[in-house]
Amino acid sequence: MLDTAEKAVQHLEGITRDDYDRNEILQLALVHLIQTLGEAARRVSVAFRQSHPEIPWAAIVGMRHRVVHDYLHVDFEIVWRVATGDLPPLIAQLRNVVPSGDG
Repeated sequence: MLDTAEKAVQHLEGITRDDYDRNEILQLALVHLIQTLGEAARRVSVAFRQSHPEIPWAAIVGMRHRVVHDYLHVDFEIVWRVATGDLPPLIAQLRNVVPSGDG
């Protein structure tokens, strides 16, 4: 999860919203990374999720479901907001709970 979230944020380094809006490949890459992040979150054990309620597990998995099951109507505004607003704090949270090298 950590590696995937970091990769998504790295793809946006130096990218403006206008750049993003004009770059379909970047948009699709972010959708894929968010989907992958959600799938990874879905596979985390219940015990681990319960021991780390500060991680928004349901929201992460829910976003994955929206992307996978409604892929013809992906809202790229939401993808942008997730990638720029939600992922940086999630990365910080994950760094606190994932041992180094196990992202």
